[in-house]
Amino acid sequence: MTTYYSKDHEWISVDGDVATVGITAYAQEQLGDVVYVELPEAGKQLSQGDEAAVVESVKAASEVYAPIDGEVVAANNVLADEPAKVNEDPEGAAWFLKLKVGNADQLSELMDEAAYKAYVETL
Repeated sequence: MTTYYSKDHEWISVDGDVATVGITAYAQEQLGDVVYVELPEAGKQLSQGDEAAVVESVKAASEVYAPIDGEVVAANNVLADEPAKVNEDPEGAAWFLKLKVGNADQLSELMDEAAYKAYVETL
């Protein structure tokens, strides 16, 4: 699996034609304690940059954007009942959604881990 990162602090891990999407550790640190997560329904078509999910914390609400085009094939419904999991494991078990990859060429517009870490250091 290869993982990519967006400037909006989403990560996307690609395995074949399915990509798992979530928010980065940096994003959850900025949000603070997550209290609510709104996830998309399976079958929803997303274009790169579309709002894919919403995460709310004690500090703010934030959109989670689709890093690439795709169709939602699964949502991590555990987060609806246990949104605090986002704070515990944002780049692992607290993934938000899975997409059937619609345009793999868009992955080249995203950053690898080293580039993302360098980007975060500029913030």
